[in-house]
Amino acid sequence: MTSGKGGVGKTTSSAAFATGLALRGYKTAVIDFDVGLRNLDLIMGCERRVVYDFVNVINGEANLRQALIKDKRTDNLYILPASQTRDKEALTQEGVGKVLEDLKADSFDFIICDSPAGIERGAAMAMYYADDAVIVTNPEVSSVRDSDRILGLLQSRTEKAEQGGSIREHLLITRYNPERVESGDMLGLEDVLDILAVPLIGVIPESGGVLQASNSGNPVILDTESTAGRAYDDFVRRFLGETVPHRFLEVEKKGIFKRLFGA
Repeated sequence: MTSGKGGVGKTTSSAAFATGLALRGYKTAVIDFDVGLRNLDLIMGCERRVVYDFVNVINGEANLRQALIKDKRTDNLYILPASQTRDKEALTQEGVGKVLEDLKADSFDFIICDSPAGIERGAAMAMYYADDAVIVTNPEVSSVRDSDRILGLLQSRTEKAEQGGSIREHLLITRYNPERVESGDMLGLEDVLDILAVPLIGVIPESGGVLQASNSGNPVILDTESTAGRAYDDFVRRFLGETVPHRFLEVEKKGIFKRLFGA
């Protein structure tokens, strides 16, 4: 899970994606690569259970089983938190590769790498061994431009690229607001797709449910009442090969009672 710009919803999306896969019976690990600024443990509601972290495992100060935190709500879901006190240089290509191989050997079906924003070391380490990349972007010019830069790196600085292959790319648009698109304050869906030319896997609407979920330490996909939670569920289903129509792309037409009472 990657992006060029910070604050676009990568960690929220990583938590929702991992939870959605686990809910469908897949043994899933989600790793926080944002060394020094970890947030995944907060979004997952397990910050008080962190004893060892990703860097401890890489440095041999703890084994993988000691560092992995099993989610209390969802079977098959495990979190590997980042270190808050180490420098990003603590991540090494060899160390990251060994952790991923150990997870594969432990029968994990999916490993979600929650990348930090930008193009520095943590982001490079998160993308290097990837099979798939989900590029998370907001429908804003700066976010889309930075995502285009990330696409260039995915096509040149990964193990698959070095071997002459390519990573499967998927575009996830977050904080989409049809009313702001209609008023010209936000890029439309077609504009984003024209610029980035990456297959669309999901559109997550702007929703107060995202902030609520983050503050309570619950992945928003568990909130089946919120539009964002339902859109993340659609995204997971598409990733797993289902054909699911995109929702929440049009301005909602209010009925007479909603217009009268402002509901």
